[in-house]
Amino acid sequence: MTQNKNYRGFRDLKVNQLSYELALEIFELTKTFPKEEKYSLIDQIRRSSRSVSTSIAEAWYKRKYPKSFVSKLIDVAGEAGETEVWIDFSFAQGYLHNIKREYLLEKYNEVGKKKEELWKKNFIY
Repeated sequence: MTQNKNYRGFRDLKVNQLSYELALEIFELTKTFPKEEKYSLIDQIRRSSRSVSTSIAEAWYKRKYPKSFVSKLIDVAGEAGETEVWIDFSFAQGYLHNIKREYLLEKYNEVGKKKEELWKKNFIY
């Protein structure tokens, strides 16, 4: 079996591409947050949004080991959920408009759906 020379592993996964773009978008958005949030909300939302992508990469490399694969996909769900909570806090504190909040929450919902597709394609129940 020959592998496409342009194949980039987890980087080719739509779920990774989406979560990576969302993490970059959140990074840019948080530049406008008040400085007093630097060591709390900003750090937390940046960390959790980045962890979605890093957990996808880890899951991809562990996909030959079902328990490890599932564990990392559970981490993906947990980090995405945590990011959604930080998005809600950002909205509640007036740092995000509702349109941006709804957009981000919809995109994280899409990440969840794509994560489930990845699980179903790579794991036999």
